Amino acid sequence: MFKKLFKSKSDEDTTVAPMSGKVVKLEDVPDPTFSEKMMGDGVAIDPSDGKVVAPVKGNIVQVFPTKHAVGIETERGVEILIHIGLETVSMDGDGFEGHVEENERVKPGTPLVTFDLEKVKEKAASTISPIIITNGQDNDQMALSDETEVEAGKTTLFTYRRGS
Repeated sequence: MFKKLFKSKSDEDTTVAPMSGKVVKLEDVPDPTFSEKMMGDGVAIDPSDGKVVAPVKGNIVQVFPTKHAVGIETERGVEILIHIGLETVSMDGDGFEGHVEENERVKPGTPLVTFDLEKVKEKAASTISPIIITNGQDNDQMALSDETEVEAGKTTLFTYRRGS
């Protein structure tokens, strides 16, 4: 009976930063698809280098052919999209190298993608990279970290709990 009244910390997914850099509120991302949360809630990072790692333990559910975005599903079924930069799909994979394939199991810190940060700065609309929960529900709870600078694979970015 008490399990239903009091949820434990084990009901949460902890998401670490998939890249190092400065944390940006989703509402401040200069693209309405993300800032208006059309794809879901989350946060963004303005990266300081070109390394992207898995932020959670889970399964790779999508690797875009252009390697600019990766989707991961956690063991609790939460789907996280890591989108590297804005309008980077137009780069057609130039400057991106994938390190995982669909259906591959990953853990926090597993290398996902490396990219040429200078090339993204030059060719994309922005380097700001959204991290989105794509299958969130109205009663889910996301608690963002207070950190303003994060380190890939180490700093907690947010915790996420499914609603009841």
